[in-house]
Amino acid sequence: MNQSNKTRIAHLAGPTATIQNTPPLVTSNKARARHGLPLLKDVDDAPLKHDALRAQRLAAPAKVYVEQFSAHPLEADAAELYGPPDGYIGADGVFRKERQSPSDKPVYEIELKPEDGLYPLPYMARQADGSAWEEECTTPGGTVHRQGFFPDGSRSFEEIDRLSIGVEGSASLLSSIASIDFYRGVPPSGFTKGLPAHLRRDKGEGDIPPEVRGTHYFGYKPYHLGVGPPRQALAKATNDMQTLVSSSDYDGVIWTQGSPQVEESAYWFNLLIDTDHPICCNAAQRPQGQISADGPANIVDSARYIRSRIWADEQGRNRCGVVVIQEQQIFAAREVTKADARPGGYVAAGGHGGIVGNISHTGRIALTYLPLFKHTYQSELKITTLPNSVKAVKKSERGIGLVDVAVKDGNGKLLPDTIPVVTISNDGSYTAMGVGHDTAPEIDLIASIEHKLGLGLLTGFVVQGLVPYGRSPSHTRMKLMRKAVLSGIPVAMTGRGAPMGFADPTDFHIAATNLTANKARFLLMACLLKFGSLPPAQDPDNPTKAELDATRKAVAAYQAVFDTH
Repeated sequence: MNQSNKTRIAHLAGPTATIQNTPPLVTSNKARARHGLPLLKDVDDAPLKHDALRAQRLAAPAKVYVEQFSAHPLEADAAELYGPPDGYIGADGVFRKERQSPSDKPVYEIELKPEDGLYPLPYMARQADGSAWEEECTTPGGTVHRQGFFPDGSRSFEEIDRLSIGVEGSASLLSSIASIDFYRGVPPSGFTKGLPAHLRRDKGEGDIPPEVRGTHYFGYKPYHLGVGPPRQALAKATNDMQTLVSSSDYDGVIWTQGSPQVEESAYWFNLLIDTDHPICCNAAQRPQGQISADGPANIVDSARYIRSRIWADEQGRNRCGVVVIQEQQIFAAREVTKADARPGGYVAAGGHGGIVGNISHTGRIALTYLPLFKHTYQSELKITTLPNSVKAVKKSERGIGLVDVAVKDGNGKLLPDTIPVVTISNDGSYTAMGVGHDTAPEIDLIASIEHKLGLGLLTGFVVQGLVPYGRSPSHTRMKLMRKAVLSGIPVAMTGRGAPMGFADPTDFHIAATNLTANKARFLLMACLLKFGSLPPAQDPDNPTKAELDATRKAVAAYQAVFDTH
């Protein structure tokens, strides 16, 4: 296929991405035996039968001889269907074109070249002190460590293209259909010593300066050193994604992230990104190269989906919104939810659809459902239409007032510190305050409200209450939430778990329809960027009729978005 016929795809790296992670590089027994190190053993205390083969690059050409009919146990059964070998290896180990003895092995002669790409080989590296590598850290539980995550998508995509085999028996599953550029976004690993520009595999200008874990990159391993991205990182991911889809360089974008969080980012992009092009989100329940690794197939399916244009309407616009593609299923961003840490562990929450389509093992794509809720270019919350600033509540000695909060900079980029602070408050039965009983839940809630009012930031609450109505069984909690609303803090009510029924609206609380609490949190965050805080009453315990009416009107604007997104 000519380059001009290939689909143009951008990959944007997201944080904590198992799909861009690998099992630890463990020193092979081949290297251990050479250097007199303790060997890896099986349960019978015998050396392991096989070394793990890890993708690596040749430094120089190498000629190898492969025994004929060794690729499958039944090749020899159909020997008459095969052409002759390239030659024979004798008992002396010498290759000859002609057989010298009946015991000579027929072989194929293969010249392996560095430019061929990665080859699976035993891992020969040791630590600086000569000991074997056993995990990411130099010592168990230590702080000196290597990184297992890839710093951008280029290596994981290269391994997929080189080592993954399609149903028809060939490789190059990505490069045969797409040209892909890589962007680091909010990556799961980084260059702690920096990287010169000429060594960069991602699209970017100049040298990469030294990077710091928890500031520039966010990975969960080693587990005791793991860091998750702060809410401010969501602004960078949003700005980077909008920049990519706004260019004319790509037909679609693939976003990869940790499997528990990809559902949240996908929905956020669905709400904020202004594009009529497809955005596919991928995750994996297993690191790349580990047994049952699901990531490579998910990425290939995303490339196939973008190329298929099955997502396009009559005007060529994306009619499916942002999707998450996992285990041959195409999920709408609004409904997709991780239910378990295993391949196939994603479900469509909400009980009313959510699976956009499926991809067969041969790559055939079928759509089964189209989302009716607004998304991407249809969204009323897309970044291109957000105001440059909004009002946020702030409590001072003079009472509760409103302060200006900038949402975007002069270039239309989302500002990191503007990302709202929205917390989820879980509720259940037998927690209501009573005489002589524990009042901790209410005390915590009072403290949280006061803390939010003192921030001068966009803030809100999501209450995870009864199913499906979203109501709290605690009268005291509902009273406190009403006070929060009248203080200018919006509150969304949702049923606990993954409710199928729709929460019921009230005059002062937003009903989060059938959204999970996590999805409701992201929708409330996006609404705060558009509407700002609610108008606070001068005395939230004793609001005037005019103040109540103003609050009802503001809540209704929020509710209209919750009902349609």
